[in-house]
Amino acid sequence: MQSLSVALGQRSYPIHIGAGILGRADLYAPYLTGSVAIVTNNVVAPLYLERTRKALAAARICEVVIEDGEQAKSWSTLDRIFDAFLEARLGRDALVIALGGGVVGDLAGFAAATYQRGLSFIQAPTTLLAQVDSSVGGKTAINHARGKNMIGAFHQPRAVIADIATLDTLPDRELRAGLAEVIKHGVALDAAFLDWLERNLDRLLARERDALAYAVRRSCELKAAIVAADERETGVRAVLNFGHTFGHAIETATGFGPWLHGEAVAAGMVMAAGLSARAGLLAPADAARLEALIRRAGLPIRAPRLAPELWRSLIAVDKKNAAGRVRFVLLHGLGRAKLESSVDARLVDETIAAAAQ
Repeated sequence: MQSLSVALGQRSYPIHIGAGILGRADLYAPYLTGSVAIVTNNVVAPLYLERTRKALAAARICEVVIEDGEQAKSWSTLDRIFDAFLEARLGRDALVIALGGGVVGDLAGFAAATYQRGLSFIQAPTTLLAQVDSSVGGKTAINHARGKNMIGAFHQPRAVIADIATLDTLPDRELRAGLAEVIKHGVALDAAFLDWLERNLDRLLARERDALAYAVRRSCELKAAIVAADERETGVRAVLNFGHTFGHAIETATGFGPWLHGEAVAAGMVMAAGLSARAGLLAPADAARLEALIRRAGLPIRAPRLAPELWRSLIAVDKKNAAGRVRFVLLHGLGRAKLESSVDARLVDETIAAAAQ
């Protein structure tokens, strides 16, 4: 097992990465002060709920099993979780464990942030996307019909337990979707990591554990450093959203489900790289290099055909926008993403027009 820390002063927490660690009682024990609520979904529960339950010793456990999929990130599902918490009479000393992928983590984290004004929680991510991205940093949310993750809170976990053995049961499509966020960390923050990904992509697709462990660790290191510098995304943390402005628009427009988050981010990164090149910030050859890697990963490089006015309306409600101005994360070279607030609308229109060609 490897461990690193997200440095946030009194809210600092460890990220544990290893194979077979989900059932380690010692990783949960420091946070057991009362009852435990395990929130999971109907795909993960048959695989890993019993193993997690056994690691919690004699704790009184409340289990909440929700539906799988992005459409579960809704008010109705959140209300079901609150109902279960209330029926179990959970107090403020309870611990919530988010056992699953990004949807479970976002929902359970938001429930923990708001139930009785805040409970402690642990992220136990079982998908690659959650292990490398959504479980770290304290973002929790549900979706709104007009935008992805529009209703939520910052609520840091007490620990992240990333068991890479759970990736053995991950469907190929979900694994590839997770690779999109891994690629994002390289292209936005670390050109050397991007080089490594190009050399080792086949090993990651083959689920070689040492390659997966390195990809998870390096992604977490990169994200942890950014979160420590800008916990509430008032500045530099926005670069972690490279590809997400367009990606979230794709998810919202298609109804939160047909496109996996990582698939939408992949197509969104191609669009963002294209916009960066059109703005003269990124060499066209580097935009092509990113597109080639995304294609090799088996991820979409083209967006669905959406009306230009729909693109514009969805981009207009992106959370990075400020003072009524649309802002984009663009590349000033591979590994160097920056938030830009003065992007020519004509170039955005050209990027949208080219997206589904």
